[in-house]
Amino acid sequence: MAAAYFDAIELLCGVTPKGWYAERGSARAAVTHAGVATLNVAYDTTREPDLGALDAMATEVGRQAVPWSIMVRGEAGDEVADLAARHGLAGRSDLPLLACSADIAFRAGAAQRQLVRRIGAAENDLYTDTLTRAFEAPEGAFGSLMGGGVLDADGITGYLAEESGRPAGTGLGVRTSGVVGVFNIAVVPSARGRGLGRAITETVVLDGVAAGADAAYLHSSAIGRSLYESMGFRLVENWTVFA
Repeated sequence: MAAAYFDAIELLCGVTPKGWYAERGSARAAVTHAGVATLNVAYDTTREPDLGALDAMATEVGRQAVPWSIMVRGEAGDEVADLAARHGLAGRSDLPLLACSADIAFRAGAAQRQLVRRIGAAENDLYTDTLTRAFEAPEGAFGSLMGGGVLDADGITGYLAEESGRPAGTGLGVRTSGVVGVFNIAVVPSARGRGLGRAITETVVLDGVAAGADAAYLHSSAIGRSLYESMGFRLVENWTVFA
């Protein structure tokens, strides 16, 4: 699942208009220029980070983007924390990686999932606006992340939920390594509490399975974790983020 996530980030950086990606040993640097720290990130693909390579990647990301972050798998040791501090990253948080098999328990119902539709690049402005409102982020926070042909790229599918013809939520499916990553699950404040988040998530997973995926993964916020676990997602790893 971790490998699939890393492949998805590389894919996203390759198709988003201002994306940049680099590798050094087991360390990686991914920059989208979105105003979200975890979308401009230096990270290591192993559980025992190469500190020298990670430091070099952090320097590159820090030069290019604000906000930005350093991410490692598992509980970060003192050396990683010190490295982050040298780069001015004082905040620390956990980022759970959850996964489920293809036989996830679908409970939203077909009628509710019919509120969710696929969208392409022609609607990227609508998608970005809805994503911004759903995450209650400042205007322009996602920049050109979903611009260009991102929503038409191979392996990437965008989803928009609508109620009474009005955009109400977003989702993004990214298929790599035989699994589907679930991203951008968010519902605008006025539409919360009616199961749209579940419906969007289930739609992303169902479409991924139909396209050949045998499992799904996602990174969960503390607020969303109970929902995903009720659907059958289980903790794979806890990661640490410095921002």
